[in-house]
Amino acid sequence: MTGALGGAALALTSLGTVTTASVPAAADPCGFYETHADAFYNHCTSDGSSVVIKVQVALAPDYERCVGPGRSWLGSASKIQGAYYVGRTC
Repeated sequence: MTGALGGAALALTSLGTVTTASVPAAADPCGFYETHADAFYNHCTSDGSSVVIKVQVALAPDYERCVGPGRSWLGSASKIQGAYYVGRTC
């Protein structure tokens, strides 16, 4: 009986010594996002494709734009209201 209890205690003790790896800083999110001053669209892809996005602009006409993989600067966060994938490549 003490062998089973000793094994359980050893298992519980080993759980308490688990260490966590440091987490790197978060990457830019996929899709539209803003920082304090700027608006971006981050096209996350593993195939290298370029896509068409619709950019929504405050007090000006919206427009479409072709963006490649990674982060694209859209303009000032005070002027850009959003951006989204329209469903086609370019």
